[in-house]
Amino acid sequence: MDIQGNGYISIEQLTDQYLEKKAQARRATDGEASKGISFQDVLQQKTSGETGILKFSKHAMGRLADRNIELSDAQLERLESGTKKAGQKGIRDSLVIVDQLAFIVNIPNQTVVTAMDSTDTDENIFTNINGAVII
Repeated sequence: MDIQGNGYISIEQLTDQYLEKKAQARRATDGEASKGISFQDVLQQKTSGETGILKFSKHAMGRLADRNIELSDAQLERLESGTKKAGQKGIRDSLVIVDQLAFIVNIPNQTVVTAMDSTDTDENIFTNINGAVII
């Protein structure tokens, strides 16, 4: 409605237009949110610790590169399995041995801190761990 023929719209018209656009935007985002993963699923995944993704620290990546260590998919899967078992036993920092490879893993952060092969473990001394898993 054109108030007094001056080309301006009323406050009521402006409010109706603004609120309608906002309501349409809200309906669009609500529809997108319902397509994604639910909050309950995310919460359950985080509390159970089953993210399935083991991270490697910068230091561990450097050690893998320096020592020419390449993990196969099977070895990585076994490393993740060992990490999960350590977490179930309440271990915080674990030595996980897979084949001839040794990994120090921070269990709460799901992060491999360092990695070494059998040539680097001559002394067989590992410090700052509170559990070991041999797979």
